[in-house]
Amino acid sequence: MAEVTLDLRHHPKDRAYAQLHAHMINVMAGIDDDIAGMATMSALLHHAFGHLWTGFYRVVRPNLLRVGPYQGTVGCLEIEFGRGVCGSAAAEQRTIVVPDVERFPGHITCDPRSKSEIVSPVFDRSGALIAILDIDSTRRAAFDQQDADGLERILRWFAGEGRG
Repeated sequence: MAEVTLDLRHHPKDRAYAQLHAHMINVMAGIDDDIAGMATMSALLHHAFGHLWTGFYRVVRPNLLRVGPYQGTVGCLEIEFGRGVCGSAAAEQRTIVVPDVERFPGHITCDPRSKSEIVSPVFDRSGALIAILDIDSTRRAAFDQQDADGLERILRWFAGEGRG
């Protein structure tokens, strides 16, 4: 098997996300399983960019997220919609970029080393929210619109784009 993780930390973001997207589609060819997709995406994103924490929180019942596949230290086990960055992104069904987590009202601290965060919603083929992707960095202002665009494109796999 060829190397399945890329190190894209020193590439321009637009090219890094395009390369990661193509690699992810290739790695997950023929896979039609959300949990396998979440696990694989967590590993690919985490290692490609060297994040502190990269993972998914799954919608397990109305207004409740539960930790899913991830890379990094232990995360929060459950988060209610509307609570913290993850719960806010789930409730609002939109990507939220937080340059400084200390300035986000109600931020939930799972790892005190986290300085910035990006959270994107994950939708299935029917357009239903099934999870959110949460990524934390040890650097302030680590994420921007290019990250949001790149992650949203990658996450469209769950809605069927490029899926096996």
